[in-house]
Amino acid sequence: MEEQRDLVVFSDDEGNEFELEIVDYFDYEGQEYAVLIDPESGCGCGCGCECDDDECGDEHEHGSEVYIMKIVVNGEYEEFLPADEDKMEALSKIVEERFEAMEDEEDEEDEEKEKE
Repeated sequence: MEEQRDLVVFSDDEGNEFELEIVDYFDYEGQEYAVLIDPESGCGCGCGCECDDDECGDEHEHGSEVYIMKIVVNGEYEEFLPADEDKMEALSKIVEERFEAMEDEEDEEDEEKEKE
């Protein structure tokens, strides 16, 4: 069964549209943030695969460009705004720790499947 992806469309300064995939949400200092990656970038690890290959691993931790966006609710819509620059170091550390925890969980699940 294919996993549902949560995609958001953005426009750059020149009006070009591009999609980013939301891979995680978290709160920091009472503000909600989202972690996004470019779904077209592949894994970026240089392995040449699309990261559907079990040998490669999880696409989100293989060097894809990672974006941390602040979520601001405006009426019934969510706006994704760049995170404050002065908080980026702390936010990046949180994201790195969350990715490591997700990877550890996946490794444990893989080990359990192998035992079955």
